Amino acid sequence: MTARASSNLPLKLAGAWTLLVAYGSLYPFAGWRDTGVDPLAFLSAGWPRYFTTFDLAANVLAYLPLGFFWTAALIRHLAPILAIGLALLIGAGLSLGIEIVQNFLPSRVPSNLDFACNSVGALIGAFLGLAGGRTLLDGGRLHRWRERRFLPGAGGDAGLLLVAFWLMTQLDPESILFGSGNLRGLFGLPAALDFAAERIRSFELATVAAQTVAIALIGARLARARPFRFPLALILLALVVKSAALFVLMQGVHGLAWATPGTLAGLALGLLLWGAAMAFAPAVRQAIAALALMVAAVLVNLMPDNPYLADTLRVWQQGHFLNFNGLTRLATALWPFFALPWLMLSRSER
Repeated sequence: MTARASSNLPLKLAGAWTLLVAYGSLYPFAGWRDTGVDPLAFLSAGWPRYFTTFDLAANVLAYLPLGFFWTAALIRHLAPILAIGLALLIGAGLSLGIEIVQNFLPSRVPSNLDFACNSVGALIGAFLGLAGGRTLLDGGRLHRWRERRFLPGAGGDAGLLLVAFWLMTQLDPESILFGSGNLRGLFGLPAALDFAAERIRSFELATVAAQTVAIALIGARLARARPFRFPLALILLALVVKSAALFVLMQGVHGLAWATPGTLAGLALGLLLWGAAMAFAPAVRQAIAALALMVAAVLVNLMPDNPYLADTLRVWQQGHFLNFNGLTRLATALWPFFALPWLMLSRSER
């Protein structure tokens, strides 16, 4: 596999991050109205009355990968100064367009400070992309390491992106551990079954077990070497991400709220089933992973609402995390429906 053959990875990452930023910045896409205010009036407005250091840092950090990925994608085709300039133009243009559109959303307030921070983040990311983008992403050290360790080509790129988005779903405080694929929450549909403690525990066990089998087999499919170590590291990292997200979002409490008897039993059962499935041929393992993924998606949509989870989430104040919540909710709802086609189209090794 040559560097040229996989050089589209920076462009894929740039496009994916651009779409995620746009979605998160306009979520929840409800209540559109025209206030009659000049859409560009925010540019000349005074200093915002209310802002936090977290808001400023989040706006910078959200656009930093955007500048990095776009510079890494453009540096092969343009002179360095032009690549940086175009990456900055894309980032600043995206931010300006989003701020203008936010004039028409009641849950959003356009801000010149947000626009400035977004542009600064894109500029910093562009310079970082110039310094390390080619080396890390386009045939450089990281690319060579990735080719040695993981499934090569476009299928491997797509699989690694799926794994990255799966980790992102663990940042959603409103879902159970590994509870992706819940379309009820995305479309505001009621639960199909009434709450009962034993019923919740059974659904949690089965859902987490099926999802664990699926993600572990996907990880094993991606790993060219050490097919057991990578899935285990991936699951461990997901548990750390889930705990850290809950700890931060819940103001220092409920960091282990995910660790219910049902989810812990499901995690243990899923690891045992995955270990047994690894004895089969690669094609059979892919079929098992696809089946487990479908079972998990069905179960999470049938699961009753958990009032204890809702009570725990009362300490979560979404104000500063609205963009974040929109991204994680979308990723959590749709992830299985992107992973399933990848499993079905990914060719098994002979």
